[in-house]
Amino acid sequence: MNNSPNNIENREAIDRDLVKQSSEQVREDLNADPITGQPGSHPVGTGVGATGGAAAGAAIGAIAGPLGALIGGAIGAVVGGGAGKAAAEALDPTVEDSYWRENYTKNPHYVSGYDYDQDYQSAYAVGYANRNKYAADARFEDVESELKASWESVKGASRLKWEEAKHAIRQAWDRVTPN
Repeated sequence: MNNSPNNIENREAIDRDLVKQSSEQVREDLNADPITGQPGSHPVGTGVGATGGAAAGAAIGAIAGPLGALIGGAIGAVVGGGAGKAAAEALDPTVEDSYWRENYTKNPHYVSGYDYDQDYQSAYAVGYANRNKYAADARFEDVESELKASWESVKGASRLKWEEAKHAIRQAWDRVTPN
C-alpha cells in the first residue's frame, strides 16, 4: 500500500481512525452519528426532510382527492427523510396497501359483498398512514376521535359506517405500531 497522503485508501483509513479516536468535541464538530461514529449525521435534517416530503406528498396526492393526500403524505415522509434511520424504519404505504388488498376479506368484521377499492382501502389507509403522527406508545382509543375525523374526510364512496370502518382502521394501526 502506498502511504502517501494522496493515496485514497490511506485517506479513508485516516478519516475512519480520526472519527473513532476523536474526542467528544471533535465528534460534535464532525456531527458524528452517536451509534456508528460516522461523520455527517443529520437527524434534524432527516426529520425536516421527512416533514417537508410529507407535505409535498400530501399536496401531490391531493390531486387524487383526500385519500390520495393521506397516502401521499405517508409516502412523502419516507422519501423526504432520505437515508435517515427514521425514514428507513417508516412504513411503506405500497406494501401496506398490497397486504390489506390480499387480506381484507379475512377480517372478522368484513362485510360480505363490499369491495376493497371502494369500501375498505381508505379505512386501512387511515390506520396505517396516521399511525406515525402519534407517539409510539399512543393508544388507539386515545386518538380514536381524530381517526374518525380522518375517516370522515377520506371515505369517499365507501359504504362503511364508522363502526364498521373502525375495525379495519384499528387492524392497520396495530399492524404498523412499533413494538
